[in-house]
Amino acid sequence: MRRGFATLLYKEVLRFWKVAAQTVAAPVLTALLYLLIFSHVLEDHVKVHGVAYTAFLIPGLVIMSVLQNAFANSSSSLIQSKVTGNIVFVLLPPISYAEFYAAYVLAAVVRGCVVGAGVLLATVWFAPLQFAEPHWILVFAVLGGAILGSLGVIAGIWADKFDQLAAFQNFLIMPFTFLSGVFYSVHSLPPFWQNVSQWNPVFYMIDGFRHGFFGVSDVSPWLSLAVVAGCLAVMTGLTLALLKRGYKLRA
Repeated sequence: MRRGFATLLYKEVLRFWKVAAQTVAAPVLTALLYLLIFSHVLEDHVKVHGVAYTAFLIPGLVIMSVLQNAFANSSSSLIQSKVTGNIVFVLLPPISYAEFYAAYVLAAVVRGCVVGAGVLLATVWFAPLQFAEPHWILVFAVLGGAILGSLGVIAGIWADKFDQLAAFQNFLIMPFTFLSGVFYSVHSLPPFWQNVSQWNPVFYMIDGFRHGFFGVSDVSPWLSLAVVAGCLAVMTGLTLALLKRGYKLRA
């Protein structure tokens, strides 16, 4: 492992870990509040694929936390560096574009998975989970975190101010995650909205991740894997192209 890559990765992991109360504990508390509110209202009225609603909801909250925090980690790091002007200290060392990209995305995956594990530990007591095919849980957590980490790098490169980054998150990330089956099965939607949901790549991340717990899902996990892997390839290529051009990073 090259020293520059390892140092940048260590910096990015340490950056969020030193303020874990904000970057880890706060998202866990938010997810716990979602669970308490939605499960209290819907537990006695809704079952999905024969699974109690609280049990169905927990994996959705876990993977939603993974995705949102992976995006937040890479995007906030880059925009802070750009606004404060210390991005130059990251760009000057002899680190390749691929190493730059990999360090930011891997750190984003680490934060996403740490938060997701925290959410799972905080919520698993509320309903029994099966862990039917745990390999799918790991695969979709890592791939989903990598995709949102890549998107966070793109957002951090594109944004010049914090309000632009907030707009990116509020108008793109939040709708994609909330309208992807976190709180419901897409089969409960009218046919038109079922078709719309199938164009949302986050739906496949969440559906495949949930399949790992219960062994049932709205679509085949292999289809979800193909879509998610394809999205990661596209995001990786786009991010590396922006980094190579130095778009909004080099004067």
